[in-house]
Amino acid sequence: MARPLADRIRPTTLDEVVGQSHLLGKGKMLRRIIESGEVCNLIFYGPSGVGKTTVANIIANRCGRRLYRLNATTASTADLKEIIAGLDTLEGSGGVVLYLDEIQYFTKKQQQILLEYLETGDISLIASTTENPYFYVYNAILSRSTVFEFKSIATADIVPAVHRAVNFLEQERNVKISISDETAFKIADASGGDVRKALNVTELCVLSIPEADGEITITEDAVSQLTQHSAMRYDREGDAHYDIVSAYQKSMRGSDPDAALHYLARLLAAGDLPSACRRLLVCASEDVGLAYPNIIPIVKAAVDTALMVGLPEARIPLADAVVLVCLAPKSNAAYCGINEAMADVEHGNIGEIPRTLQNKHFDGEDAAVKGQFYQYPHDFPNHYLPQQYMPDPLKHKKYYQYGDNATEQKFKDYWSKIKGKNL
Repeated sequence: MARPLADRIRPTTLDEVVGQSHLLGKGKMLRRIIESGEVCNLIFYGPSGVGKTTVANIIANRCGRRLYRLNATTASTADLKEIIAGLDTLEGSGGVVLYLDEIQYFTKKQQQILLEYLETGDISLIASTTENPYFYVYNAILSRSTVFEFKSIATADIVPAVHRAVNFLEQERNVKISISDETAFKIADASGGDVRKALNVTELCVLSIPEADGEITITEDAVSQLTQHSAMRYDREGDAHYDIVSAYQKSMRGSDPDAALHYLARLLAAGDLPSACRRLLVCASEDVGLAYPNIIPIVKAAVDTALMVGLPEARIPLADAVVLVCLAPKSNAAYCGINEAMADVEHGNIGEIPRTLQNKHFDGEDAAVKGQFYQYPHDFPNHYLPQQYMPDPLKHKKYYQYGDNATEQKFKDYWSKIKGKNL
């Protein structure tokens, strides 16, 4: 069975690697480390198909030390112990290099076994992961490694890789293959920043298009049929999920309806209706809040409708609600207030509840002053009278500060007149 095209034409030098100029450009840190010839513990973090494995292979091939390859999804503790046993052989006497793909799938115990040999330098680790290593990799290994983040590849950078693949397939299959710059761009654009996907599509085009007059012509129509759905990166348990929902909420908070609708569309295209609804509800309360209090039941009604009708129709009430949140005035005054109050509670800064507010109507014999003395505000003009509600240690604490929107300023003016002071 033929190896995948991405493996058959994998770059062997840093200059052949597509993208990652922030790491591999002339004078950049990772490039200088690789060119030094020394092998240190490295963790490559980023989405699939962006060159992590390729760069790891280049490093391993340059180091001149015994190389072991493991994939953490299938490797066992026994595989690790076999590598460790090889350290006592002639080939392993100078230390070995372990290339470990998908390190996040190693258990904590397996990572701890590895740690002992990283400390002595007997094993140099080059690991790759599609997940944030600061969440999934054992802290002791992180502290002994340098993490480099690989980025999605820009469409313009993938186009040359598509042409390179076409040239390779021409020689491999001994047939003329033609592709226009526009079609190559279409393949690159549909890959979602993943070079491997672009190369796979290129090879599938060659395999599926019949020869005509001894030539294969890759057309935009063929590419469209093979890329009916965008290669958008999305994993509900991965970093891409959190990036999209974060951008979605921040766009609503930033009052940008176009961006918010874009990220809503990405969530819905991935079928992630729950996240779209949850973040919308949170944003209505956190970021609009008291500036437009009626928005909360309105958004809740839109979310209920969306969940009732399901996709694809759910996009309609959600779009209405998202645009409304974007266009509404903003206030996070209540949000900031509850955060400060929670911080006091969590740090034990609470005090005794004032006697007037306690849920009891008699005093023990040890009470110096007897009587609850609670006064019912509705018995007084404007349904208000001053009395202490905060515990003594916090009686001068202010959690809530009026927002500068029209709604909260009206409340402020009203209570300034009633309470007879500037709030």
